[in-house]
Formats: sequence, C-alpha cells, structure tokens
Amino acid sequence: MAKKLTAVRKRLRNRNWIAYLCESLVTSGTMPTWEAATYLTENLFGEKPNPRLLTPANPHEVTVQLLHRLYQPLVEAASREIMLSAASRLHVFTDISLTGNSAVLIVLFPGPNKPQQLLMLEAAKAWDLVFPNAESFNAWAEERYRLLVNALRATMVKLDDDLLTAI
Repeated sequence: MAKKLTAVRKRLRNRNWIAYLCESLVTSGTMPTWEAATYLTENLFGEKPNPRLLTPANPHEVTVQLLHRLYQPLVEAASREIMLSAASRLHVFTDISLTGNSAVLIVLFPGPNKPQQLLMLEAAKAWDLVFPNAESFNAWAEERYRLLVNALRATMVKLDDDLLTAI
C-alpha cells in the first residue's frame, strides 16, 4: 500500500488544458461553447501545416487570434498560481510571421515605476502547432504553464529583493 501512495504522490497532475482553453474562450465572451470546442478541435488537431491558418483572406489576424487564444489562458492560470500585486499586469505580445517563426512574448508589468520583466520569449510556427492527440497538446501546454510559473516565481523573488534593498 505504501508503494502505491508514493507512486500517486510522484505522479504529475494532468490537466485538461483543452477544456481550460475552451472555458476561457466561453467565459471571455469570445465564442459560445459549441463554437469554442469546434475551433480548438479544428485548429489543434490534424495534419501539419494547419490549412486554416494559410488559406484565409486575413492570415495575419487569424494567426494572432490563435496564438493569443493558446497562450493567454496559460498566462492567466500561471498568474493565479503566484500572488501578484494588484498593480501587476501580464501581457501577451505577438510578432507574426507568415513564412517562419512568430514570436510570442509574455511580459510582466509589476506596477508603476518598476521595470517590465520578460517572462517568456518563444518562437512558434503557428501553422505547425498541430498535435496528434489531446495528451500531446496537454503536455505542450503544461510545459509552457510550468515555465511561466517558474519565471513568475523567480521574478517575484527578484522584485522583493529589489524592494528590500531600496528601503
């Protein structure tokens, strides 16, 4: 019995990031539930490259929307894990390339008169963000979530140290 409990404790928490993203799209008023589920299914699973990003009349806007819809919920989840001050803001910036890697930057604005902190800079080929199954997407999302949480923790320690040395 003891071995089984140890194994359960060591097991990583498996989140259903697809459901989390779907809920985020619905609660933000971006789309109704059925449309959010269809949008995520059509854009996250299938063959590479994602034809939905390469054929529309406005591929730049469609790519921006997809990257924000993937990264923003991860940022929100990470910000709930770390106690940020009321003045702090997290923002997702994108620099879209239709032929190569797009850049996704996640920046912490800790408050007035404090320097911004870059938490994540990721090169992403949006049309290659297609996954074979839900487990692979959940692993991808969990990895980025963990990176954000760790970056936020490190930044908050640095900001606390700066505050203590300024006194």
